[in-house]
Amino acid sequence: MLKHRGFPGRLPGTDFQFTIRRANPKGVTPLTKRERFRDRKPADKRADAAFLEALWMQFGDQPFERGNLDAGRLSWLFGREVIPADDTFDPASYEALLVIDVDAARLSFPDVFDGGR
Repeated sequence: MLKHRGFPGRLPGTDFQFTIRRANPKGVTPLTKRERFRDRKPADKRADAAFLEALWMQFGDQPFERGNLDAGRLSWLFGREVIPADDTFDPASYEALLVIDVDAARLSFPDVFDGGR
């Protein structure tokens, strides 16, 4: 499992996790598309925006390996702002390649891109 050096481990001041320390010995947690409802808590929305901003600052519009990125946090963005980078995508693989769908991400999180790349 690739560890993304320099990537924030969590949202500062919270328990919202962005990375995992080690591979799950029981198997890889698959990425799934989670529905984001309008009544989500503001803290959850801030965590999504901060995570997407960290992805953008680290990888930009280039494909990246899932590695030690938290499956739960990725799943909130998966299928919308973060999509598979190729046709051989395996949602239960630490080596799976992902990419930010910049157009979708700009629509959902415009503040992330105001001062970005």
